Amino acid sequence: MNMFKPTTAKTPDEYINLIEEPRRSEIKKLHEFIRECVPQFPPYIEVGMIGYGRYHYKYASGREGDWALIALASQKNYISVYVCASDGKQYVAEKYKAKLPKASIGKSCIRFRKFENIDFAVLRRIIVEAATLAKTQKVTIS
Repeated sequence: MNMFKPTTAKTPDEYINLIEEPRRSEIKKLHEFIRECVPQFPPYIEVGMIGYGRYHYKYASGREGDWALIALASQKNYISVYVCASDGKQYVAEKYKAKLPKASIGKSCIRFRKFENIDFAVLRRIIVEAATLAKTQKVTIS
């Protein structure tokens, strides 16, 4: 079962243009912000969201694949920023949970109900830290 809203978009611009206002402008601003934070990761569409950077994962079970290091999704009730990076002890998003009191944070997902609740200084730290950690892991840029 896919937890991401399906999209017909083939490019990040198409993805953004399919979103209704005012969310479209908010996602566009976040997309530009992420691009500014990690210009080395060209954006692409990944399972119903915009992905930035790609890494290879492998589970103990032997299952493996590729996934976005950072992703942006417009959900029905919130904006999600996924940061799939860990220092080996803790996911980066979880590390900053106390600094983002108006967000709902899972292991690698940061959810904002309102655009005004985004602390861009903290979000920048999270994204840049994830990109820095990615340099020491096998992350490909695609």
